[in-house]
Amino acid sequence: MRYLGYRFQGATHVGAVLDNGRVAPLGEVDRFWQNPYRALPGIGETLEYADLELAPPVPAGARVLCVGLNYPAHVAEGPFEIPDHPTVFGRWHASLSVSGVPVAVPPDEAGLDWEGELVAVVGRPLSQAGPEEALEAVFAYAAFNDITARRAQKLTTQWTLGKNVDHSGPLSPFVTADEVGDPGRGLRIVTRVNGEIVQDGNTKGMLFDVGRLLSFMSRTFELRPGDLIATGTPNGVGYARTPPWLLDDGDVVEVEIENVGSVRTPVRRKNG
Repeated sequence: MRYLGYRFQGATHVGAVLDNGRVAPLGEVDRFWQNPYRALPGIGETLEYADLELAPPVPAGARVLCVGLNYPAHVAEGPFEIPDHPTVFGRWHASLSVSGVPVAVPPDEAGLDWEGELVAVVGRPLSQAGPEEALEAVFAYAAFNDITARRAQKLTTQWTLGKNVDHSGPLSPFVTADEVGDPGRGLRIVTRVNGEIVQDGNTKGMLFDVGRLLSFMSRTFELRPGDLIATGTPNGVGYARTPPWLLDDGDVVEVEIENVGSVRTPVRRKNG
C-alpha cells in the first residue's frame, strides 16, 4: 500500500493511493499515526490525485532523525573515519517537503548538495529493542533527499544549520514495508541531476542496517509512530567532486529507490 499526505481545510490528512490512481481519505495525520496498521481504505468517496495539495504525511510532533557516514565510500569522500556508532543528527519537521516543491539556495551559499537516502518510517512504539524487533517496527519506507547547505554545515562541528534549509527534505509517498522487503538484501539508490546519474548505490552497503539503526536509537529514547529515520547516503555527493558540483538555479535533482519510488526537486536561487 502507498500513502501520501495532503492539505484539507487547513490540516494535513493521509490518503491511500488505490490501484486506479485515486486516493482514499484516511483522516487527519495525527489520528492516522495512532495506529497506522488499522487505517485501511474502506468503500466510499475517493479523491483525484491531481487535485490534491500534497504535504508530508508526517505528524508535526514526529522526530526526523538522520544518519551520516553510513556508507564506507561516502565516509572516504569526507574524508572521515569509519564510525564506531551511528552518527545521528536531527532535522525539523518544518524542513520537510514533497516531490515537485522547489528548494531555494540561501544567498550565502554557493549552491546546495544532494544526498539520496532511504527513509524508514516507524509504525509502533519502540524502546530498548533489538535489531530484529526494530526492523519489524518499520511501517513503511520512502525516498528522501537530504539536501544540504554545505557552507552552513561546515561552520561548526554540529550539522543542524546546514541540514534544515526550508523545503530541503523532500519525501516520496510512503510504501509499506511488506511491499518493499528488507533493505538489507539490497535496494538500488540512484540520484540524478538534470537527468545525469550522480549517485548509484545500494542499501546492502550500509555500515549499520535499518534494524541496527532503530535499535541503537531506541536505547536512548522511545521511537514513536510517524518518526522518520533517514538512513544515510552513498558516495557521489557534489562537494567531494573536483571541482565541486553544487545545485543552483534551474537544476532539477531526483532520487529514485528500487521498490520504493522517487522524489523530484527543482532548485531556485533565493534573492536577498
